[in-house]
Amino acid sequence: MKQIIFIFMAILLTTGMASAQQKAVISAEVTTHDFGDIKEANGKVSHTFQISNTGDAPLVITRVIASCGCTTPEWTKEPIAPGKTGDVKVTYDPNGRPGPFAKTISVYSNGKTGSYILTIRGNVE
Repeated sequence: MKQIIFIFMAILLTTGMASAQQKAVISAEVTTHDFGDIKEANGKVSHTFQISNTGDAPLVITRVIASCGCTTPEWTKEPIAPGKTGDVKVTYDPNGRPGPFAKTISVYSNGKTGSYILTIRGNVE
């Protein structure tokens, strides 16, 4: 009986220590950018989103995926320290795409289960 109680207490202690581990948290003050009206003839447009780590462990962006081939993401590859920031630069190519657009960019990291969504929008004239 003492062994069962000891094992049970060891499991509770281990579970409590695991929940106290440090975690990274991804966030951004601005998650949507509106380019407004842009001219197709002027070529590509870009916007850089600033990503913050509001957790207490390094944030690692593992991949960034755009919803369309017309949108190209670039991002900070090195870990982002707690309290620091990194960038996700998004470039949109309006060539052959007249009219309104709204594209999502999914940011995958160790700071959130699933993806963190950024959005760009505008109108190509």
